Amino acid sequence: MSDETAAPTGSGDSWTQRLFGGFRKTSERLTENLSGIVGSTRLDDAQLDELEDALILTDLGPRAAARIRESLAAARFERGADEQAIKETVAAEIAAILRPVAKPLEIVAFPRPQVILVIGVNGSGKTTTIAKLANLFQEQDYSVMLAAGDTFRAAAIGQLAVWAERIGVPLVRGAEGGDPASIVFDAVKRATAEGTDVLIVDTAGRLQNKRELMDELAKIRRVLGRLNPEAPHDVVLVLDATNGQNALSQIAIFKEVAGVSGLIMTKLDGTARGGVLVAAAEQYGLPIHAIGVGERIDDLRPFDPDLVARVIAGIA
Repeated sequence: MSDETAAPTGSGDSWTQRLFGGFRKTSERLTENLSGIVGSTRLDDAQLDELEDALILTDLGPRAAARIRESLAAARFERGADEQAIKETVAAEIAAILRPVAKPLEIVAFPRPQVILVIGVNGSGKTTTIAKLANLFQEQDYSVMLAAGDTFRAAAIGQLAVWAERIGVPLVRGAEGGDPASIVFDAVKRATAEGTDVLIVDTAGRLQNKRELMDELAKIRRVLGRLNPEAPHDVVLVLDATNGQNALSQIAIFKEVAGVSGLIMTKLDGTARGGVLVAAAEQYGLPIHAIGVGERIDDLRPFDPDLVARVIAGIA
């Protein structure tokens, strides 16, 4: 069985513990790069340069690193600029970057359903994320339906079917290579008739031909507009944190071709590049609805920006 459909295990530990575990490699890399940088009440230019380089190496990106450097340059460390004091300043600035974008998906559509298009390149964890998102909504007592709109990959349809059965939600699907817009049309009609709260639509993530993808998404939007002028209510891009700075280029492309309205960051548990979460927030300012730190069905959650900032900075 692939990772995409790996069975969720029990959840004996807390989300906070999993968060610390997920960002462990990132915080360790940052701590490693910060070690040895100590100063008096103020840091000199050479130390600030070293700190900025350390932040960039953790994939926080040059913009966030420059912003944090400015805060460190302005800081007056009454007890000396030791590693803990520097981490506290880094955490405070990361939290300031993340707070404006930490926005859970809210189900507010009327009439129902709220239609959420989910996009992302193959391998980003998109299919699994859709299942986790559906599970999260079910925990909030919303009814959920899935639509298999990524018809060009039989594996995607099969994986979504496995997850739909496992978490007990209906799935609207068609044949491999079928028309995604037709599937979305059928799904919206059924979800509307059944009074479903949330319809999550899996869509293709092929970037080899941007024009083809743009045309396909435009067709889906036209179909949705005939049934519900407000739909899609959300266009969510799933990003694989292990891609580091390459994930940022995906945001730029998908914003252009799909009108992305928010992000979900996955696979934060398998990378030392978790700082890309901060880079995405600083560079694009798009809502980050949730983060994923594992393979379990409940390993996708909205995040506390202050807690995540402290975790990235390596502060227990």
